[in-house]
Amino acid sequence: MAITVDTIDRSTLEHLVEAGAVKGASIVGQPGGWGVVFHYGLTERVLAARRGAIRNFKRFETLVDYLKSIGLAKYQVDATAYEPSAPPSDRKRTDAAERMKNAHAAAAYKGWLTKEVQEAIDDPRPSVPHAQVAAEWNVERAALAKQAKSAGH
Repeated sequence: MAITVDTIDRSTLEHLVEAGAVKGASIVGQPGGWGVVFHYGLTERVLAARRGAIRNFKRFETLVDYLKSIGLAKYQVDATAYEPSAPPSDRKRTDAAERMKNAHAAAAYKGWLTKEVQEAIDDPRPSVPHAQVAAEWNVERAALAKQAKSAGH
């Protein structure tokens, strides 16, 4: 987009539209989508995305819906540089796919673990006291030691 690099965020733009300060908008076609420039006073600003970069709408209809939602129904369109089949975007985030995969796995594990713990809590069988388990294990350990000794180990 051959325009100024000054941007405006959505919140500020909506306040300016409500105040009647926005005089117009120009939709500018570019490879892979559409940008929009807002005119107010003697200033022009490009709509910014959440992370500060210039907002690029892939679909014209999405941009039109957005403009109507904030109260702008009239605008100019310049499709000179518009190319629908732009090269693949550099916005691909393979790490995001891996994070989501890990998050789903963690959620599944947490659900399984919560279920197992609840089943153990709800188990109707009587608990075995620690002293009883320790005594039984001491007897078993002695038997294993005697067996190992007689086997010549």
